[in-house]
Amino acid sequence: MGNSHGNRKHRNGANHPVTASPPFKYQSSDHPQAHIPSSSKPIMAVSLPYSHVDSSLRALAAQAEGFGRLAIGGLHGPLYHVTTLADDGPGSLREACRKKEPLWIVFDISGTVNLSSYLNVSSHKTIDGRGQRIKFTGKGLRLKECEHVIICNLEFEGGRGPDVDGIQIKPNSKHIWIDRCSLRDYEDGLIDITRCSTDITISRCHFSQHDKTMLIGADPSHVDDRCIRVTIHHCFFDGTRQRHPRVRFAKVHLYNNYTRNWGIYAVCASVESQIYSQCNIYEAGQKKIAFKYLTEKAADKEAATTGFIRSEGDLFITGTKAGLSTEGGEDCTFHPTQHYQTWTVGPPVDDLKHVLQHCTGWQSVPRPADQASVA
Repeated sequence: MGNSHGNRKHRNGANHPVTASPPFKYQSSDHPQAHIPSSSKPIMAVSLPYSHVDSSLRALAAQAEGFGRLAIGGLHGPLYHVTTLADDGPGSLREACRKKEPLWIVFDISGTVNLSSYLNVSSHKTIDGRGQRIKFTGKGLRLKECEHVIICNLEFEGGRGPDVDGIQIKPNSKHIWIDRCSLRDYEDGLIDITRCSTDITISRCHFSQHDKTMLIGADPSHVDDRCIRVTIHHCFFDGTRQRHPRVRFAKVHLYNNYTRNWGIYAVCASVESQIYSQCNIYEAGQKKIAFKYLTEKAADKEAATTGFIRSEGDLFITGTKAGLSTEGGEDCTFHPTQHYQTWTVGPPVDDLKHVLQHCTGWQSVPRPADQASVA
């Protein structure tokens, strides 16, 4: 069965004194019960967040859990219909993303968009792939000096070229939500968050066939990255080699993710980072250590330091060893209730693992009706 690190007092916030209401929802009845295709093993229902976001088109706005909870995307703008898979030109996604006004972008076609260069996404955009199957290849999306962007239900595969990421968030971007995306096989990272980009949530994504999966914090010279705050939850890191994520300077909350068969490590804490790992499932293959620490010197400090990881309720199976430092992660790591009061977390049981294998990444869901009245 494996073992669970930490105690279960966290479900009522008892091990972190707060005066607010209970700090997070635990298997709350107002969330859907996810079911996966039948198999020889009976599967229990598992409660998941976001039961209501497919009820209408714009129900996604400001509904992310965690640090990206304020992201509204193109809530207050008109619909833009992508009618071509061309890299640019009338009816293309690139044309929509360069417009300055808010837009809720939907697709009227399915297929592959071969990007010849990074596609820059401007502020107040929702790129909503529900109802179609859109895959990006060649290059990726770049969120540069923008705010309030939602990216939902898309695929990214086969990005090539130096410094080519699936989704690159830098510099100075904020209020970002990436939900239900499948990402695999890019030259550099699948998602990179650096250079003062903050207040970001990554949820229900599937990462596979990749080496350097997710970098948060650029390098030790970028000390302004101390502002970065990221929540990653209900994601499936499926045999990717490392960086789930690798963190410098930032505060990162990980919960109810499933990470398996990494090639080097699962999660890495480097210079001054603070990682709160809660009720995740870590399932090792040949490499048994889940957590890794690297020591680097911040540009404005005289001594090199590492980061901190606090593990509560995590499940380590198939011989996985946590690898936690003995140097006081409990006292040196932030607690999410310092920033937000509710999030949906369940126990790291086998049923959660099976659900995340089937319910993360791009999903064949219809595009909801748009009930908004835009003047």
